[in-house]
Amino acid sequence: MHIKEYMALADIVSLLNASFGFLAIIMILNGNLILAAMFILIAVIFDSVDGWVARKSKRVDQFGFGKNIDSICDVISFGVAPGMLLYAASTSYFIPYINILVALLIVLCGILRLSRFNVQTNSGANFGEGKFIGLPIPTTALILGSFYLSGIFNIEWALIIMTAVSILMISTVEYTKIRNPILLLLGGLLIILSCLPQNISSVIANLPAKFLFIFTLIYLIAVPFMALYAKLRRSGPNVR
Repeated sequence: MHIKEYMALADIVSLLNASFGFLAIIMILNGNLILAAMFILIAVIFDSVDGWVARKSKRVDQFGFGKNIDSICDVISFGVAPGMLLYAASTSYFIPYINILVALLIVLCGILRLSRFNVQTNSGANFGEGKFIGLPIPTTALILGSFYLSGIFNIEWALIIMTAVSILMISTVEYTKIRNPILLLLGGLLIILSCLPQNISSVIANLPAKFLFIFTLIYLIAVPFMALYAKLRRSGPNVR
């Protein structure tokens, strides 16, 4: 079959996701890490929109082409690009090869996370309505991109946070899918504002990126802690 027989409008949106991921890699190679972080965040917007476009256009993906192209695009934008950004931002790190290992961990865990998702989808497995098994891979872009643009970037913390992000991607922690339109619009607005030139005083500079980083970090940390708390309560003694 010709490629056009598989393609749909949603797939074009997914390709825009990959395009900005690739452009981010080019910017990293050129030493423009700020623009690279912006492009990674923009890729998140296209990744969020492709599913909405598929639903609105009533796409019937009988061959699974859309799911596969989405995963491949995600590996580029949320695996390879963040990994390279972290490496480029930490080339002067005082512990040799740690930055390379963490960057590689992002890529490998991203591939594993997406592969598991595709297998579970193909098998029809249902692990809870409105839940992700493991941290969604776009979180790598949201966390690292916003952190780098926030003006408070610290490479030691970045390496620790991205190690945790990688491990949580392949964990069995159930992360709630954010479907609230207000929260989604707020997130999109913060991404757009984070990518605008900052021509304001240093006191309030980079506020959108700071808010985006903090909100994503809360999502990252709160879910496993709540799951652990619930597990401890269930396994604890039944005291009356």
